[in-house]
Amino acid sequence: MVSKVSSRMPRIMRNPHFWIVLALFVAGTIFHYAEQIGFLTYEESSTHFGLTRHAVDRVLFLIPITYAGFIFGITGGLISLAVALTIMLPRVVFVSPSWEDALLETLGVILVGGLVNMWFEGYQRERKRRQQTLIKLEEAQQELQSHVQAVENSEKRLAALNAVSDIISQSLELQAVLELAASKVMEVMDVEVCLIFLLDEQAQELVLELYRGVSEEFSAEIKKMRIGEGFNGRVAQSGEPMVVEDASYDPRLSREVVKQEGIRAQLIVPVVAKGKVVGTLCMATRRSKQFATEEVELLSVIGSEIGIAIENARLYQNEQLIAEQLRISEKKYRELFESAHDAIVVQDLKGDVIMTNRAFASLTGYAQEELIGMNVTSFLPEAGLKLARETKRKLLQGEVTNEPFEQYLIKKDGTEAILKLTTSPIVSDGRIAGFQHIARDITEEKRMEENLRFYLRQVTRAQEEERKRIARELHDDTAQGLVALSRRLDDLVSTSEHLSPRDIEFLEELREQTNRILEGVRRFSQDLRPSILDDLGLLPALEWLTSDLSQHFGIALATAVVGPERRFSPEAELLLFRIAQEALRNVWRHSGATRAWVTAEFGEGKATLTIVDNGKGFELPKRLGDLATDGKLGLAGMQERAQLLGGSFSLQSEPGKGTVVTVEVPI
Repeated sequence: MVSKVSSRMPRIMRNPHFWIVLALFVAGTIFHYAEQIGFLTYEESSTHFGLTRHAVDRVLFLIPITYAGFIFGITGGLISLAVALTIMLPRVVFVSPSWEDALLETLGVILVGGLVNMWFEGYQRERKRRQQTLIKLEEAQQELQSHVQAVENSEKRLAALNAVSDIISQSLELQAVLELAASKVMEVMDVEVCLIFLLDEQAQELVLELYRGVSEEFSAEIKKMRIGEGFNGRVAQSGEPMVVEDASYDPRLSREVVKQEGIRAQLIVPVVAKGKVVGTLCMATRRSKQFATEEVELLSVIGSEIGIAIENARLYQNEQLIAEQLRISEKKYRELFESAHDAIVVQDLKGDVIMTNRAFASLTGYAQEELIGMNVTSFLPEAGLKLARETKRKLLQGEVTNEPFEQYLIKKDGTEAILKLTTSPIVSDGRIAGFQHIARDITEEKRMEENLRFYLRQVTRAQEEERKRIARELHDDTAQGLVALSRRLDDLVSTSEHLSPRDIEFLEELREQTNRILEGVRRFSQDLRPSILDDLGLLPALEWLTSDLSQHFGIALATAVVGPERRFSPEAELLLFRIAQEALRNVWRHSGATRAWVTAEFGEGKATLTIVDNGKGFELPKRLGDLATDGKLGLAGMQERAQLLGGSFSLQSEPGKGTVVTVEVPI
C-alpha cells in the first residue's frame, strides 16, 4: 500500500491544483497562528460578521477542503479534512481560551467540509451514470440499425430469388435468362465479376457462356476448361460449392491470367439440372470479401434454377427444330415421315390405321406391321375417345379446332402417355378421306412442368413463411425493444433535474428518432405479413390495405364487393392478397394516379379481382409472357401467382388512359 501511495505522489505533485490547495492551506495556517508566529497582532475579541477572527479563520479552511474535494474527488476531500483538522486542533487544545467553543467550531467546519465533499462525490457519480446511460443508448441504437440492415438484406435476397424465379418461369431464351440472372445476382451479392460456364459432355470441357466485369483477353484465355481443372473445373467435378478467399495465393489456381486480372475472392457453385451438373456459376471480386453462408446457399439455389432454365431452353430449342423439320417440302415427305422424331399416324374415316412411322411404333410399343389395320380406339381411354370424336366432328364440319391439343394414349404394356397432338384432314377429290395425326410424347415435359410449378409454389410458400417469420420477429422482438427503449427515454427525460439543457435536447432527439423507427418497423411488419389476413380473411385485408395506402400516400382508394362473399383456402387468399398488394404498389409508385378502385366479384364457379387506376398508363408488351424480359417483374409475379391458383391474368393499359388488372380464379 505504501509503495502504491509513494508511486502516486510524484504524479499528484505535478498537478498544479495540488500546489494551489497546498498554498491555501499554508495561507490559512499562517493567518490561524498569526499571533503565535508574530505575523499579525489582533485582539481575540475582534469580530467579523458576528464571528471571532479565529472562527473566521476556521471557516476559511473550507476553501481548500472544498477545492480539493472538487478537483481530487472524495479521497482528496478526506485528506484535506484530515490536514485541516491537524492544523486547527493544536490551537483548540493549547491556545484557545474557550476550547469548548473552538472545538465545536472546528468540528462544524469538518462536518460542513465532509458534507460538501459527499455532495461532490454524489454529483460525480450521477454524472458518470448519465454518461454511461447515454453510451448504452447509443449502443442500442447502433444495434437496432444493424438489425434493420440485416432485415433489409434478407428481404433483398428474397427479392433477388423471386426475380430470378420469375425470369426463369417466363422466358425460354437461354442467353436472355443468363444475362438477366447474372445482372440481378451481381447486384444483390455486391460483386464485380460474373462467369457462367456450361458443360460440353462430349468433350468433357467447361465452355464460357457468359461473362461480366472482365476483359476480352481474360475471357479468351479461359474460354475452355477441362473438368477438374482450376476452381470451376473442380466444382463441376465434385458438384459442391467452393469459396476462394484469395485466388492469387490459392494452390488450386491453374491459370495465371486470374492473377493478372486482379481477381481475388470467388464463390463458385454448380449449375444443376435433373440431378446432373451442367455448368458452373462464379461470382468474384477484385477486393477482399468474406462470403456469408446465406450467400453460398442463395447462389446454390440460383444455380439450380439456372440449370432448370437451361434444360427448358434446350427442350424449347429441340421443339423449334422439330417444328422446322416438319415444314420440309412435300418432295421429302416420305423420308421425313419415316425418320421424323415425332410420331405420325394416318387413319381412314372409320379410324383404322393406314400408315405409321417408326416413332409412333416406338411410342405405342407395337411393331409397325401390327399397327396397320388397328383401330385408333385401341389406343385411347374413355376421355380420349370423347375428345377424338369431338375433333373429328369439327373437322368434318369445317370448324376451327384448337391445335395442338393434349391427348392421352394407352401403350401396348398398358401404361398411359400424354401426347401433344395435331390432327389435320386428308383431302382426296375434294372430300375428306381420312386424318393425319402428328404426336409428340410430352409425358416427361408435363412432369417437369408440374415439378416446376411445385417448385415455384414451394418458393412462394417459403417466401411467405420467411415474411411471416420476419414480421413476427419484428413485432415480438424489435418493436417491443423499441417500446421499452422509448419508455426508458421518457423516464430519463422526466427525471432530468440533474441534466443539462443540451443533454435533455439530445435525449428528446433520441426519443423522437426511436419513435420514428418504431413506426417504420411496425409498418414494415404489417407490410410483410398483415395479421388481419390470417385472422379475418381476404376482404378485410383488402380494405385495410386500401385504407393504409390512402392514408400514407394520399390516393383516393375504394373497395367494392359484388355477389355473396366467399372464403378461399389460406394459400389462395394469400396469393390474391399479394396480387392486389403488388398492383396497388404499382399505382402509388409508377402510375401517378389520384384514384384507384379494387373490386372483388363472386360469380358462379369463379371469382374476379379487379384493380383499376386513373394514372398515366403504359405501353403493353406484345405478349404477357414478355413481362419478365421487359423488366416488369412485379406484373410477371402477379401473372405467376394467378397461374398457381389455376386462374387467368389479364392486363389493359394505354398511355394516358390508366391501367386495369384483372385476375379470375375458380371457386
